[in-house]
Amino acid sequence: MKSTKLSCALAFLVALLFPGIAFGQTDPGVRPGAINGQAGATPMNPLPLQSVNSTDGSMQFFQNGLTRFQEVEVVKGGANNGLGPRFNFNQCSGCHAQPAIGGTGPANNPQSQVIANGIVNGSTNTIPSFITANGPTREARFPFFFNSNGSPNTNAPNGGVEDLFTVSGRPDAGSCSLPQPSFAVAQETNNIIFRIPTPVFGAGLIENLDDSTLIANRVANANNNLGISGAFNHNGNDGTISRFGWKAQNKSLLLFAGEAYNVEMGISNEIFTQDRPLPGEDQFGSGLPANCLNLTGTGYPEDTTNYAPTATSSDPYAVNASIPSDVVAFAMFMRLLSPPVPSTTTPGGSASIARGQALFSAIGCASCHTPTLKSTQPSNFTSSLGNAPVSAFSDIEIHHMGAELADNVSQGGAGGDQFRTAPLWGLGQRIFFLHDGRTTNLLRAIEAHQSNGSEATQVEENFDALSNSQKQDLLNFLRSL
Repeated sequence: MKSTKLSCALAFLVALLFPGIAFGQTDPGVRPGAINGQAGATPMNPLPLQSVNSTDGSMQFFQNGLTRFQEVEVVKGGANNGLGPRFNFNQCSGCHAQPAIGGTGPANNPQSQVIANGIVNGSTNTIPSFITANGPTREARFPFFFNSNGSPNTNAPNGGVEDLFTVSGRPDAGSCSLPQPSFAVAQETNNIIFRIPTPVFGAGLIENLDDSTLIANRVANANNNLGISGAFNHNGNDGTISRFGWKAQNKSLLLFAGEAYNVEMGISNEIFTQDRPLPGEDQFGSGLPANCLNLTGTGYPEDTTNYAPTATSSDPYAVNASIPSDVVAFAMFMRLLSPPVPSTTTPGGSASIARGQALFSAIGCASCHTPTLKSTQPSNFTSSLGNAPVSAFSDIEIHHMGAELADNVSQGGAGGDQFRTAPLWGLGQRIFFLHDGRTTNLLRAIEAHQSNGSEATQVEENFDALSNSQKQDLLNFLRSL
């Protein structure tokens, strides 16, 4: 009898001290196994859609775009010119690397080594405190412009990207001298938010969804009795539904690529044709100084269509695929990139995953994270993009996510607490979660959906009401994706 009571007491003590180990539910962590669930994929060589092949030339374009996605950019005097004057990193694949090129931020943040590896090469740049060796790859934004005393002016919305680094001090940057943004002041006054890279696997399928399919899905989910009432962000030019970025602010992959080239690497291109000042320099200053303009010495835009490519032994695709500019090649690579394939057995086994999938719908997660949107419009690129289901686990709508996740940044029609329903395919092998990468724990990410004003509060409370074993089944299902 005493032994039984002692065992119960010890078990209770363990449960109090270690609730997530023996008796609770835990995030299984990054799922092992094939990259994106695809046999043959490697971190450096993700797979294209099944219909991409050499017969019609699409494989050449995919491989060419993959190569350019990995190119290291310099200011001038190299093979890939145009970096700066300000930038967040010098290579697309550096920030889109987990679990393979085209993904999101890796475990070892390349931005934390930006000085050590010579990208700024002895300049006065410093690593901001929010960029750490094993933390998320980030961009920073100031929700508001500053008053003269350094406090945020809530009557003056900002929200633009404040690039982390400058090219100042590099031997290829000449006399250009620029300060880094006032990150320390922004952190002291709580006037800074972060974004992490979004993965682009299967992005061509999302791009090829027609508006009527998205609208029909919204109508079907409207009577959910969960307090969920999403909306779409719309392109400011033609009024159609936009769908890329954390707030669905970008209409197409070409626009998405062009903006990233200009904002994240400072490279002007055929969509964004001027060097980009910081938001404050653009609206309240005089723009970039003259000695920081045209640093390549070749004029604008720096990334253009290649008029006369020639094939070489090192680039056999030059004639066929290197005519387009970099941003066109980036867009084609993302467009032709295969979506992730979920696991049916890992983690937790097939029975647990199946139970978790049923619970995912039962408690209301699927009201926003639509498991499959059917189907894409006919494609003039390649057959795999046309008339295909899109199992992205997203409705592509923007939703109010409440005070806990609000970043006070508006983009297009998306307000300060609205975010696109993040596609969950490939989630099993992601490291950082939520728009700012604040957690690596999937359970914490789910809990953050509950707050004042969040459309997901009732669903999160439904999750809280599950038993520990049911929660574990649901976590296993999510990590199987």
